[in-house]
Amino acid sequence: MSSAKIVVVDYKMGNLNSIVKMLTKLRAEVVVTNVPDDILHASKIILPGVGHFGLAVYQLRQMNLWDNINKAVLEQGIPILGICLGMQLMARFSEEGNAEGFGWFNATVKRFDTMQGLKVPHMGWNTIELMGESNLLTSELNQKEFYFAHSYHWDTTEPNDVKAITQYGYSFASAVEKDHIFGVQFHPEKSHEWGKLIFSNFLQL
Repeated sequence: MSSAKIVVVDYKMGNLNSIVKMLTKLRAEVVVTNVPDDILHASKIILPGVGHFGLAVYQLRQMNLWDNINKAVLEQGIPILGICLGMQLMARFSEEGNAEGFGWFNATVKRFDTMQGLKVPHMGWNTIELMGESNLLTSELNQKEFYFAHSYHWDTTEPNDVKAITQYGYSFASAVEKDHIFGVQFHPEKSHEWGKLIFSNFLQL
């Protein structure tokens, strides 16, 4: 496989068509794969995901993808973008399935507090507020709307890792970044022109 490819990891947890379609519009060479060695030869990695955290960890390990993703990111320094559940998997731990994530960020994933009368899942359009400097989120994305669909959110004591917040009853981290590791809680592939800009920024890193 050519090293110029953008690898979208397929571990049977989400519809990848919208991501591929948007990347193709940006003229990226995209490979959707569950072949572990493909991940080590990527120029960039996209880790999508919809569904249960514990099941996602199980799937990635069963398909022998987990260790190679870790190696690609931590040893080879390949840039990675986690989307929705893909971002949550970058945390240390999730209450959903009481499972350990990759641990690239000092964060836990918690269910939305329904004591405040919040409807869970958080579904639909909501704005992001940029926090600090980001290589992925350029200034024009501040206060723009993106599409969300999730019942769990990040909780972290490392404010420098949080690059955008969103309000849903209370504020939560909607985008995170550390070195070459990026995560967004929303779905840029369903967020029209502003989502397309995020993919474009990622491709240019």
